[in-house]
Amino acid sequence: MSSTTVVSPQREQSVIAALRSPRRLRTEVLAGLVVALALIPEAISFSIIAGVDPRVGLFASFTMAVTIAIVGGRPAMISAATGAVALVVAPLVASHGLDYLIAAVILAGIFQMLLGGLGVAKLMRFIPRSVMVGFVNALAILIFSAQLPHLLGVPWLVYPMVAIGIAIIVLMPRLTTVIPAPLVAIVLLTAVTIAASLSVPNVGDEGELPDSLPAWLIPDIPFTWDTLTIIAPYAFTMALVGLLESLMTAKLVDDITDTHSDKSREAVGQGVANIVTGFFGGMGGCAMIGQTMINVKSSGARTRISTFLAGVFLLILVVGLGDVVALIPMAALVAVMIMVSVATFDWHSINPKTLRRMPKSEITVMLATVVVTVVTHNLAYGVIVGVITAMVLFARRVAHLTEVVDVAHPDEDTRVYAVRGELFFASSNDLVYQFDYVGDPRNVVIDMSDSHIWDASTVATLDAITTKYAAKGKTATIVGLNDSSAERHERLSGHLAGAH
Repeated sequence: MSSTTVVSPQREQSVIAALRSPRRLRTEVLAGLVVALALIPEAISFSIIAGVDPRVGLFASFTMAVTIAIVGGRPAMISAATGAVALVVAPLVASHGLDYLIAAVILAGIFQMLLGGLGVAKLMRFIPRSVMVGFVNALAILIFSAQLPHLLGVPWLVYPMVAIGIAIIVLMPRLTTVIPAPLVAIVLLTAVTIAASLSVPNVGDEGELPDSLPAWLIPDIPFTWDTLTIIAPYAFTMALVGLLESLMTAKLVDDITDTHSDKSREAVGQGVANIVTGFFGGMGGCAMIGQTMINVKSSGARTRISTFLAGVFLLILVVGLGDVVALIPMAALVAVMIMVSVATFDWHSINPKTLRRMPKSEITVMLATVVVTVVTHNLAYGVIVGVITAMVLFARRVAHLTEVVDVAHPDEDTRVYAVRGELFFASSNDLVYQFDYVGDPRNVVIDMSDSHIWDASTVATLDAITTKYAAKGKTATIVGLNDSSAERHERLSGHLAGAH
């Protein structure tokens, strides 16, 4: 009998294990190469968005990938120059130039290290699943829409080339997975383009590739308070956007690979990577979910090796082999990214059967996340709006679960009410209107054994209830509070302005 060795998902992330396995190492190396090829046009286009030379984005992608591979908390995740960061820093570049951008990138890295040290990664637990689904779907839409400029107003040959590239990526895994299908598509389409001298848009048309290595750079700015006030708002926004996208991407990779990653280390690592990137003249960045999906999902990479090599290959390709890389047809890279968007989208979430089963509030949260992200082209904005929407709908739903019930009349002078449910600002605001202050007898007992006080708003409401009864010459007694609620009520009751 033959036995099959089962490798645990956690062991798959081991660099040592990958170095000892030729098969695993080959997967990591080829994955890094595919990602590097896909990074080139992205980094160039993001540089254009930010208003800087393409070299600034390309060098940022190299330093981010190499650094995060060493200090990050999520193996196999790709960090590089991103569109979200480009959108944040574009106004700063336009108004103050490249040196101020570099200073802002370094300061953003410091902010990220501080936030990581303070445990900001723990806030990820408050992001609902519906927001995650919306995040993934919006990302897939953005990845696809980013390919449209390369499909409009182009020679007709581009369309069959994209179709052939997609066919290779879809069909080749059925024959073999030894070499990543996206790499095969890129190589074959490039070879055909060169051999047949086809006139189609290529990587070289996107921008000039660098011909030298990145160098250590100190920004030429005055180190004054005025400078800090200029760069700090951009740096802090960059830090928050970068952390949010990176931690969301890390959580997604955790789910795909059935492994756990150190989110706090990842947050600090993003800061270190941005500081290094700044000192090498890069525009900064964060995790790139599209390239991460190429690495993890399409190519099967699982370790830091692929991330590290993606950066190294990127530098080798653009500096050492720039003339060859410039000939890669954009159609090949468009085909790869289209398949990434298809694989990224959560098709189950829009299945009619799923939509019929899902609560309307969950669907609303998902749609809010998708719409805001697609309209603003900023994943961070979409996630923030999605979380706020989820919080509001949750508060509204829980508020309706609170009730006041007339449960007993021990004697003609006493009435007992039972308050049931979770009491906080949304659910307790209407509580004051659910008692009969005029018709009730002299003694009223409010039994709160089946409820819990969560905030000062509820204590203020209870004070208002007892005050209204007192104004009618009646006594209201609150009983049955659990320890936590009793402590909060005793500490705050009578000390909240406006309670009466």
